Amino acid sequence: MSPAERERGRRRASRRNTRSALLFLSPWIVGFVVFTAWPMIYSAYLSLTDYDVINDPEFVGFANYVEMASDPKVLLALGNTAFFTLVQVPLYVIVSLLLALLLDRAGRASGFFRTIFFLPKMTPPVSVGVLFLLLFNGQNGLINTVLGWFGIDGPAWTTDPAWVKPGLVLMSLWTVGASVIILLAALRNVPEMLHESAKLDGAGFWRTSFSVTLPMISPALFFVVIVNTIAGLQTFDEAYTAFFGAGNTTYSNDAALFYVIYLFQQAFEFLNMGYASAMAWGLFLVIMIVTAIQLLVSRRFVYYEGDR
Repeated sequence: MSPAERERGRRRASRRNTRSALLFLSPWIVGFVVFTAWPMIYSAYLSLTDYDVINDPEFVGFANYVEMASDPKVLLALGNTAFFTLVQVPLYVIVSLLLALLLDRAGRASGFFRTIFFLPKMTPPVSVGVLFLLLFNGQNGLINTVLGWFGIDGPAWTTDPAWVKPGLVLMSLWTVGASVIILLAALRNVPEMLHESAKLDGAGFWRTSFSVTLPMISPALFFVVIVNTIAGLQTFDEAYTAFFGAGNTTYSNDAALFYVIYLFQQAFEFLNMGYASAMAWGLFLVIMIVTAIQLLVSRRFVYYEGDR
């Protein structure tokens, strides 16, 4: 066989492989175009219109974005969301890491405890919102009852605006299971010889943890931080169920007005679809900026095994 014929044969094989790959990928490609790409493009168009679902969209340019900049509720929702994320993410990561360190020493029982820790993640968020009202009730909730055993007068978690967001942060720790499993897998991939070398050099537990363990699992920690930051900026289900459910006017709503909740209200309660679309793109921009900053910072603090 001549070199030209071999080259043609390789090209035909490459085209067949490409067609086969596209065939297998086609369900995902169709799903992405129909359910992700097209809705995003159409949402970008709606953000430039005044659209109430009933009437045709009316083009208004950047008026929705200008209105967002002066809307006090947008600023309130952004502040609530930023506070929740800045407090919740570090606490979430610390608790996840501590539980993963405990599981790493649990031996054969770790499989049982992994399941126990992960089960709350399977709980429907609406149920967690209702559970929040029951556990954090200022009068007879379980949290304040337990605090009373130690002589501590618990706050009004659901009615005092100063304690609404801290209560939601504490409730969010209910679902640390997924992060615990990720960090546990990273801990078990740390080469044992590194720990042994550190012990031979006289390093104690804390020195070994900060100088060996944390750098080796830093990619997993970074992943957990990124994922939970994005989730924190999109907080909706539990807070909406607890404070904005059907006819709920008993509790302090403004303190729990997160950005996505206000976006939802504009879209499906007030039918301001154009304004809600502009808010959605504003959130997308915020998430992109925050993620980009985290990626830049990670170059200094995240260690990858292939790095030199």
